[in-house]
Formats: sequence, C-alpha cells, structure tokens
Amino acid sequence: MKEIIIEDHSLEWAIAFQKLKSIYQEYLEDLIMDIQHVGSTSVPGLTAKPVIDIDLIIEDHSALKPITDILAKLGYEYMGDLGIKDREAFKRTSSRTPDDGSMRDWPTHNLYVCINGSIALRNHLALRDFLRANPQKAKEYGELKKRLVAENPFDIDLYIKNKTPFILEILKTLDFDESSLNEIRKANGID
Repeated sequence: MKEIIIEDHSLEWAIAFQKLKSIYQEYLEDLIMDIQHVGSTSVPGLTAKPVIDIDLIIEDHSALKPITDILAKLGYEYMGDLGIKDREAFKRTSSRTPDDGSMRDWPTHNLYVCINGSIALRNHLALRDFLRANPQKAKEYGELKKRLVAENPFDIDLYIKNKTPFILEILKTLDFDESSLNEIRKANGID
C-alpha cells in the first residue's frame, strides 16, 4: 500500500487549479456548466493530501460521452462512478495529463464529472464552502486528518472511513437530509 501524505496548505494548489481549469474550458467549452476546485486543497490553511480535486459540472448524462472522448484525447482514462452516483471519475495516464501539447508535467489531481445538483457535488461544494467560512472547524479537520494518518499511514480506506463522521456532522448542520447522508456514508465505506 502507498503511504498517505498530508502537507500544509500551499498557494500553489490554487494556481495549479486555475491553469488546469483553463485547459478544461478550452477543450470542453459548452459541454460543461462550471469547473470547481473542491476537496481540502481548495480550503486556505487546511492541511491536505497534495492532490487537487476538480469537479467538472454538467447538466445531465447526455454530455458524458463527448466529454469522455475529449478527456481521453487529453490523456485521461474513464473509471466509471466508482460507486458514487452521478460522479464519474477520470484517472491520469501520465504526469503530462492533460496533454495539451505543452509537454508540461502537471500536479497530481483527481478529475470528476458531476451532475448538477447531485448529492456528490452538493457534498463537495457544501463542505468546501463551510470549511472556508469556518477556519476553526477547518483547523479541527486538519488535526483529525493528521492524527488519522499518524495512526494508519498506509490505509486510505480506513482514513476515509474515519474522517467521514466529522464531515457528516458538518453536512447535518447544512440541512442535508438523512437519505443524502446515508448515501455519503455508504460511498465512504460506512454501512
């Protein structure tokens, strides 16, 4: 198993996101509604795995096939929903993905195509926005992540599972209904 690495927040994450965003905008144009930087790297001051999470937002599934074709040409491999409804995952095939002809090595990132209004997207955006607006909670979340990695530095599934209750408590305060919370629990390995 690969060791989980947690780093202090870096301004480079936001800069890298903006550069990646410009490529997706250029190649995907009107196939997407929006592009959002989500996950811990999108929250100033929050410690994070140095992996940028990006959500490409689409209106419905009809745009998925043409987007998948374009992303394949840029060097992404379609991975399916990986058990999370309305969130399609794409994996980089090399450090130069997206291959826009620049021969540039890009920072590590996860790319998702999310249906507008889906639970997965709402979860990503609500958590990000809450942590941005609540630095004390972001600090607590960062400390939790550091502790979990110290306890089990090679078990990513356990890491995700054990940080999920913290996330769920936040989402409860943001009026996520029980059905949505259950879907998030299941997606994060909590039965």
